[in-house]
Amino acid sequence: MADRFRITLAQLDATVGDIAGNAEKAFAAWQEGASAGADLVCLPEMFITGYQTQDLIRKPAFHQAAIAAIETLAARCAEGPALAIGGPWVEGTGLYNAYHICNGGRVTGRALKHDRPNDTVFDEVRLYDSGPLAGPLAVGDIRIGFPVCEDAWHPEVAETLAETGAEFLVVPNGSPYARHKMETRLNHMVGRVVETGLPLLYLNLAGGQDDQVFDGGSFGLNPGGALAFQMPVFDEAISHVDLERGPEGWRIAEGEKAHVPDEWEQDYRCMVQGLRDYCRKTGFGQVLLGMSGGIDSALVATIAADALGPQNVRCVMLPSEYTSEHSLQDAEACAKALGCHYDYLPISGPRAAVTEALAPLFAGRDADLTEENIQSRLRGLLLMALSNKFGEMLLTTGNKSEVAVGYATIYGDMAGGYNPIKDLYKTRVFETCRWRNLNHRDWMQAPAGEVIPERIITKPPSAELREDQKDSDSLPDYPVLDAILDLLVDQEASVGDCVAAGFDRDDVKKVERLIYLSEYKRFQSAPGARLTNRAFWLDRRYPIANRWRDEG
Repeated sequence: MADRFRITLAQLDATVGDIAGNAEKAFAAWQEGASAGADLVCLPEMFITGYQTQDLIRKPAFHQAAIAAIETLAARCAEGPALAIGGPWVEGTGLYNAYHICNGGRVTGRALKHDRPNDTVFDEVRLYDSGPLAGPLAVGDIRIGFPVCEDAWHPEVAETLAETGAEFLVVPNGSPYARHKMETRLNHMVGRVVETGLPLLYLNLAGGQDDQVFDGGSFGLNPGGALAFQMPVFDEAISHVDLERGPEGWRIAEGEKAHVPDEWEQDYRCMVQGLRDYCRKTGFGQVLLGMSGGIDSALVATIAADALGPQNVRCVMLPSEYTSEHSLQDAEACAKALGCHYDYLPISGPRAAVTEALAPLFAGRDADLTEENIQSRLRGLLLMALSNKFGEMLLTTGNKSEVAVGYATIYGDMAGGYNPIKDLYKTRVFETCRWRNLNHRDWMQAPAGEVIPERIITKPPSAELREDQKDSDSLPDYPVLDAILDLLVDQEASVGDCVAAGFDRDDVKKVERLIYLSEYKRFQSAPGARLTNRAFWLDRRYPIANRWRDEG
């Protein structure tokens, strides 16, 4: 029996629905593994279809095409190492999330996912049937356990595999980024290693899909939980990993351990990668945004320039009579520091025309929020016109604090196709801008240095829709607001919990009311990069028509 077994781990980005393209990437990885003398080449969970497919997987023509593509891949990879790839499988009336082992020109075995995640962004109980607890699969004379993603987050699948003869574990994953997720993964996998006494190789997807970004970071653990190797986070990468068998069984040979950056860099990389891949996978090469001179649009412009290159970002200032001189200066300074195209498009003419058109119907009524929202909606209309004319996707710029309480104009500043900072609270927006001014990485395409002027970061936030307007006129100060939102949204705390934590009950009730009232806005808002386990969209699903309020 062999005392050395080489596995090529392909931490790659799959595109949902691009079955042919994903198959070609898998074949290229297999060829690289073959050249490196691999015994087995592994791709991540559901790689052939891309992940997550949501209800697309339930379309028979789609999952049948994916299964056929795996069978074709098996035939193409007949001469050389075995190939393991994630994809659907139909058995009887059941549809399964499966991991297919291809060897000698055919599919020789399948691991059917047993534990289906059904929380946060996952809905697999509705989409897939649960596979049985089963034993390991043979690759040559080696018996390997393949717990598929969630199967390794609970003890029973790995324990069953160990008890039925698995010599080591390979865990294919489609695990999206969330803050501190890497530590959580490591903790769960250490648990499986300690329980089974087996080495474990954890293989994750890379790349963005809608709101989710798969952050790679694949790794290997030896018995006892020692880290044997660590692949890069977020980047596509291929690693050739050797396992060696000694008197105590298999052990993973020590390999390179890539640096895992801190949470500020990971969050920023997630927003950049999410936008870059969203544009690439939806066919947009260029973007535009309204550049107000405020901190949110400055950060979105910076993310866009880092993601796509400054030459592919259009920043548009659309001033009204309430736009301050410093906002005009700051917007232009930021766009020029980034190297983006900058346009100046006043809304005074269109606003006068709308005011005149509405005057007969508004006669006798005082100006109010209606007139403020007209400004925002005119900006949205003009930006969408530019988007249509130039084929540039419009980015919206609302942070999580504003999205949570509806401090945004639907069909106005909420207009757009993607929002990079949708899951970033305002207080973190400030800190992220400071971080980016001080840090530059090779995956950033915009210049290094202070690309966001200091005055943008330090001045009081304002929508500038009326004279001397400040965000604090309508909302608690952002440190207070964000702390309340963290409790009500991220922790599902009660009003009583917030008061017990030291917050004013009137502030808490006001915030709670705004959260519920603005659900309809969030329902219609653009997708954005998911940074936490309580991002608005799939992580948190609330009814729009809802009269319940916490009276605690």
